[in-house]
Amino acid sequence: MSVDLSSVIAATTRWLVRSYPTAGGVLSASLVEAQARQAVTVAAWLRYPTLLDAALVTMAGPGGALRLDRITGAAPPESAEADGGLGGPEGPGGPDAAGRAAEGFGRDGDDGTPAGLPWIPVPREPGETGGGWRTWVDEVLASWAAALLTSPELVDEAVAAALRSEHARGLPVDFRRLTAPDGLDREAAPLLRHPDLMAPIADLHRAGLLECLGAHRDPGAVAPD
Repeated sequence: MSVDLSSVIAATTRWLVRSYPTAGGVLSASLVEAQARQAVTVAAWLRYPTLLDAALVTMAGPGGALRLDRITGAAPPESAEADGGLGGPEGPGGPDAAGRAAEGFGRDGDDGTPAGLPWIPVPREPGETGGGWRTWVDEVLASWAAALLTSPELVDEAVAAALRSEHARGLPVDFRRLTAPDGLDREAAPLLRHPDLMAPIADLHRAGLLECLGAHRDPGAVAPD
């Protein structure tokens, strides 16, 4: 794994695992993290294929998890932030907050982005002292990884393209948790691999992923269905 992308990959993986956790034990948690990390790594190598690309995103910053958190309901809607987090002129119980809660998951906001779930602050992990890691989350990588985890027809092509990046040179890379998940993998990740649940994240930048894969495709190759 490229050192320049390691922080971005780790933070984006952490966001996916925390947002779509397993209900199983330690083994299931490990399998979910492995699947998410492999999907994010493939996405990162596709989006930032050269060491220069990686250096630039590390310097500029990947953008953070705020919009992703709004979609999943882990952060307040933008309008609530503008009101100081009160949820409207009458506070948390006012009509604006109730209206947003009634909208639920999957409704589009005024700007065309999914409104997401009503705001429920994300719980902290034991020993967590801050959320600085969330600034290293890359929204595009999270979206591409979500698309790969829920679209098996894209995975082989994506992995083949990622392995042609500078990051893969000389590395014994194995993405089998992503490309060939077994029964334990699927049982451990019912949320992470659920197309409907992941759609609001996957659809954010799916077009960019398809465009990227198209640029890597041989002229005579047939596009996946």
